[in-house]
Amino acid sequence: MKDQKIYDTDPYLLPYKEVIDNRSLRISALRNRISRDGSLSKGINNHLFYGLHRTRDGGWVFREWAPHATRIYLIGDFNNWQKSPAYALKPIGDGNWEIVLDRMFLRHGDLYKLFIEWPGGGAERIPAYVTRAVQDPDTKAFAAQVWAPENGYVWKRRAPKPSKNPLIYECHIGMSSEKEEVASFDYFRREVLPRVKKLGYDTLQIMALQEHPYYGSFGYQVSNFFALSSRFGTPEQFKALVDAAHGMGISVIMDVVHSHSVSNELEGLGCFDGHEDLYFYPGERGRHPAWGSRCFDYGKDEVRYFLLSNLKFWLEEYHLDGFRFDGVTSMLYWDHGLGRDFVGYDPYFDSGVDENAVDYLALANILIREVRPDAITIAEDVSGMAGLAAPLERGGIGFGFRMAMGIADHWIKWIKEKSDWDWSPGEMWYELTNKRADESTISYAECHDQALVGDKTLIFRLIDKEMYTSMDCGSRNDIVSRGVALHKMIRLSTAATSGGGYLNFMGNEFGHPEWIDFPREGNGWSFKYARRQWSLADSPFLRYGKLNAFDGDMVKLIKKTGVLASKPECIVADEAKKVLIFRRKNYIFAFNFHPTESFFGYGFECEDGVWGEIFNSDLPEYDGFGRYEQGETHCTLQEKLGSGASVSRLYLYLPCRTALVLEKLK
Repeated sequence: MKDQKIYDTDPYLLPYKEVIDNRSLRISALRNRISRDGSLSKGINNHLFYGLHRTRDGGWVFREWAPHATRIYLIGDFNNWQKSPAYALKPIGDGNWEIVLDRMFLRHGDLYKLFIEWPGGGAERIPAYVTRAVQDPDTKAFAAQVWAPENGYVWKRRAPKPSKNPLIYECHIGMSSEKEEVASFDYFRREVLPRVKKLGYDTLQIMALQEHPYYGSFGYQVSNFFALSSRFGTPEQFKALVDAAHGMGISVIMDVVHSHSVSNELEGLGCFDGHEDLYFYPGERGRHPAWGSRCFDYGKDEVRYFLLSNLKFWLEEYHLDGFRFDGVTSMLYWDHGLGRDFVGYDPYFDSGVDENAVDYLALANILIREVRPDAITIAEDVSGMAGLAAPLERGGIGFGFRMAMGIADHWIKWIKEKSDWDWSPGEMWYELTNKRADESTISYAECHDQALVGDKTLIFRLIDKEMYTSMDCGSRNDIVSRGVALHKMIRLSTAATSGGGYLNFMGNEFGHPEWIDFPREGNGWSFKYARRQWSLADSPFLRYGKLNAFDGDMVKLIKKTGVLASKPECIVADEAKKVLIFRRKNYIFAFNFHPTESFFGYGFECEDGVWGEIFNSDLPEYDGFGRYEQGETHCTLQEKLGSGASVSRLYLYLPCRTALVLEKLK
């Protein structure tokens, strides 16, 4: 299969063979042009040239790219924020500016900015390659900060080899505390990371790491791409978190935002040297109509170098294990995929595709794997572009995984629009497994998107207001019992059918009861809903802890059995009885979604042998009713058909709204 192109294994792609081949040739030519000594990584080092750096003699050198500038001054604490000739940068060619300073001119912790002048104007700017920016607590304005502590962080642990089938815990550092505050890297390392380890997740996906002016943007309106968000702590504290995760065998990937940039000029790249199109497409093409942000010009060499260097910086400086690329659909299409249904293959290869973005994403995957060969790369794409998560040598774009974004939408649709009696196991199976055979996916029942204000988490959709009155273990409530049962079944069926990996958002594992609403004017700048109530999961008197226990055991089961490395095969999709049974490797997953009926002796064809129960959702410790006999073994029976042939059948007891996992023993 490695030697085959994506159109060799998918005949529907044959009409686009020329486009696919031309893409591959173009990407290869770009790679060769940028590479040095045959290595793309060796040709990508902008972050080592631009920005503020120490010189060998202990002094400082600062460089910036601003081709339209006429003068540039370094201003800050050290010169009372005045434009001083002693701090004037000199042009050194190709739009680059430089200043070299003795060690006495700058100190660790000093705040600074650039004052850039251009024909007809000038303004303060934060350097494009700044690695630390801090916000004034009173004025809320950002400034660059000299960050050069005498004793830098010393790494203690080697990064684990990332899982080929990652079990991802998606998280946001700031809202990880139960207190109404912005939590820190140190807090997360001490209090939350051990929870992730205990649950069994092997990959941590961290949101909002790149500096962003507005906290409520969830980190998706980035201003300073090389700067770790200072609101959560220092670079050393983040390195300690990554180091601790690695020590627990947990890989760390970040949500990287290269799909757009905040439009702010004082904090970001907007109108950096007086020209709007320095980093962005000119005119309306450079403005995102839905997000109010700026769109990168991926066809411009300087922008490619900026973004590629950004990836290399995060990998090398913070020992990250990969990236989840946000907003890939927005990057790939000139119309950003807004209000469009992607039907057929034409939209993936016609003039609506920004081929510059295709080139950039392919180069990004090449670079990442040169720096870290086993790195995880995930694309967030709703369009389903063919080849996005296929290898470059097969004509793809090179991502390791794509997000299976339709699954969460379908769970919401079934819960909102259908009676339990109308749930279709066949449709469920189709939606859970509908993926390209040659591409790996990350499945999830819900991520951070489903937890935001304006939406609802699955548990809240299932239980609603009853969550406020009937989540204690001593009460019995039909609505709560239904919600808890389906919450477990939805998560297990999503994880167990995944085409590569599984993701959960922080707190959803135990059914966090409320949405996420960051501090904003409309809520009085409150942190009440921008936190996680861990005490609910820790209480022995509430059902949340039982959901938490189920999630942890489910994740460990998926990891221990290694089922995600095999292909799921449907055995039964019984529309009348609402039963879905499928096999993966030597394991059978049986789900009875029927609202009221339990089935004794439910039979189906099965490979001859002895099968043992190893997991079920109805255990009392998972807030179930204990209707299974735990640890039972089941032997297949040989039955003759009318034709005289015989088949092997397995008979199970399937209580309503429960899931059962069997392992073949012999």
